[in-house]
Amino acid sequence: MTMDPLFLAGLAVLALLTISPGADMALVAKITLERGRRDALIATTGICSGLLVHATASALGLSVILATSAEAFTFVKLAGAAYLVFLGVQTLRSSFRHETVAAVAPRRGTSPFLQGLLSNVLNPKVAVFYLTFMPQFMSPDDNVLARSLAFAVAHGIMGMAWLSAYAYVLSRISVVLGRSGVRQWLERVTGGVLIALGVRLALERR
Repeated sequence: MTMDPLFLAGLAVLALLTISPGADMALVAKITLERGRRDALIATTGICSGLLVHATASALGLSVILATSAEAFTFVKLAGAAYLVFLGVQTLRSSFRHETVAAVAPRRGTSPFLQGLLSNVLNPKVAVFYLTFMPQFMSPDDNVLARSLAFAVAHGIMGMAWLSAYAYVLSRISVVLGRSGVRQWLERVTGGVLIALGVRLALERR
């Protein structure tokens, strides 16, 4: 049984998208440094679950609203940007806490899964990408919903593998550097990146 060339081409594009630095990697870094690798994996699951939401929405035509309505796009964009800035500010604040226990104990707050899910679902760029990406790798006789979900599942598997490996490496680095205070600076850089991504999202045009 031969694999559909269109599907393989789509997977190649998704692979490149997966390893591109962005909000997902910044969020995973934040949670890895704050809560540890286990919670980072939970956040990764949330991020990848958001892909299924985008794939279903695009297949059902819901994402057309974001692609054609400036008001809807702006609303979702600003909500996503505000959420990224909120996460960045949280990370900066936590980096200035000097309690020893806080550096090793899980920190309470929004669940990692929900953080990952919201950061992905509230990103209109992902919704528009899925809406414009999917048709290029579909044949006229394809089942649109099934094909979209197949791409989302494949994208999610790539994301889980990449972000899990990223969280593992970062957790090992943070343990080695934690005693020298570098960990706090890593958190501050991560917080700054999240805020910068939020501001960039807010200022971006379609």
